[in-house]
Amino acid sequence: MANPTRAQCLAQLTAPGEPYELAEGVVNGRPSRFFVNAPTNLHALFESTLSDLPFMIYEDSRETFRSMYLKSAALSHALIDRCGVVPGDRVGIAMRNYPEWVVAYTAITSIGAVAVALNALWQSEEIAYGLSHAGVTWVIADDERVARIHEAHLPGVQCIAVRSQSNHANTVHFEGLLEDFTGQSMPAADVGPDDPATIFFTSGSTGFPKGAVSSHRNIISALFSWELDLAARQLEMGVAPEPPQHQPGTLLAVPLFHTTGSNAVYLQSYRAQRKLVSMYRWDPADAARLIERENITSFVAPAAMTGDLIQYAQQVGIDLSSLVSVGGGGAPRAPAQVRSIQKTFKAALPSTGWGMTETNAIGTGIGGEDYLARPESSGRASAVLDLKIVGEHGQTLSPKTPGELWVRGASVIINYWNRPDANAESFSGDWLKTGDIAYLDDEGYLYIVDRMKDLVIRGGENIGCAEVEAALLMHPDVLEASVYALPDARLGEEVGATLYTQRAISEDDLRTFLIGHLAKFKIPRYFIMTTEPLLRIASGKIDKRLIRASAAQTHGLDS
Repeated sequence: MANPTRAQCLAQLTAPGEPYELAEGVVNGRPSRFFVNAPTNLHALFESTLSDLPFMIYEDSRETFRSMYLKSAALSHALIDRCGVVPGDRVGIAMRNYPEWVVAYTAITSIGAVAVALNALWQSEEIAYGLSHAGVTWVIADDERVARIHEAHLPGVQCIAVRSQSNHANTVHFEGLLEDFTGQSMPAADVGPDDPATIFFTSGSTGFPKGAVSSHRNIISALFSWELDLAARQLEMGVAPEPPQHQPGTLLAVPLFHTTGSNAVYLQSYRAQRKLVSMYRWDPADAARLIERENITSFVAPAAMTGDLIQYAQQVGIDLSSLVSVGGGGAPRAPAQVRSIQKTFKAALPSTGWGMTETNAIGTGIGGEDYLARPESSGRASAVLDLKIVGEHGQTLSPKTPGELWVRGASVIINYWNRPDANAESFSGDWLKTGDIAYLDDEGYLYIVDRMKDLVIRGGENIGCAEVEAALLMHPDVLEASVYALPDARLGEEVGATLYTQRAISEDDLRTFLIGHLAKFKIPRYFIMTTEPLLRIASGKIDKRLIRASAAQTHGLDS
């Protein structure tokens, strides 16, 4: 007897009375399918998964699910009683992947406030924009981020400093604040499934990053979707899920301020009861050591990081046989890397998917033999999402015809915070326009072939070209700037810039100037300087396509 198809498996698993039952309804004012049996909010998710199993491991610190929750309960009381936070208030989080990030996120969302995740790599100007734009008055930050916030001179913003010995004005210390409320239970809060829970920033094709607002249901829909996809895959393959012999563990090597780190790695660990082993920054040797020491079973990261790990493992011959899943996202893997994962990690099968901040990191997924057979595909759609490919006149295109990818469903954000222009540009009725050029094949597999948005995707980080151009144009000797993506073997893409300048400027001087305005990863690696105006098309716009092709040739890169 033939195995059931994926569609048959999903229908069986989401039928009435089943744990993953789906119902038709309205989410964020749009028709959607949602999980009937999902927790109504994030607090319910946290509370329903309390246990004394190890949860978060960072260097020599080891916390359980219960101990982390109790710290979050103490912080929740502090936020309410000392900081005056009420439901709907935006509270910032700006730090590296410390356990305190998770404590802060849990506390903020549990009391109905909105967790604003700030990019820890941002410099003072970028942090100032994020805090001001979201209307943040309290931010929980580590020492380095506290210093940047104070450099920005934001009198209306107060800091709760994590792992800090500094004494800045308008700052209280995290540890001392929690001591006064230790031992108290999580305060009650009336939080609805469609209330805002988070704001994550995403780089767009114009200007400053946009704040993507997600509800509790948006986020939980993503978590249940990953579970459902795994259950459907096991049913399709005729594999019965077996209780793990040891507690599963995942390596947190991607930043928590991205939805991949927060949703796919951190939040998905609650129901799976898997331990979360956190890294301060990426280092393949440290990663391999932690995987071996902690018996890590899963690892999700962009192609650059999985490539680093494969290369290190092959050079050193270290035992990474505990890994059973190596996931990807943020940027496509080269087909050769897909195959090398299976060769390098004895028990691990590769997987990847397409998703966005705006979809809470879900979208499509593919793994195992399916992925090995289609290494250029991003997989098939989540059960709570609909995809379509749209032509330039708004028509839905037939299979294998490239067009813009549109998406709708329960995990799609409420909107962009205080950006009616971006909402009008990105939403068409119930559909979110992704800006990706793609096609669907006859079986529903998605293939991303290009993008419409003016972005550089560097190692999974989206960089808005317009933002970098604006920073370059602040230099008094730069008259015109064109920023674009150039290919890179490790990171996928790097930032390039062609500048029309009124006098000679050294690259070092430009980079030093940009350090005060942009995060390091946004600063161009490649420059071309000219004393002539930049090439333009007939409409008068800068001819970025031709400029990019010329730059690729000049730098000896494939265009």
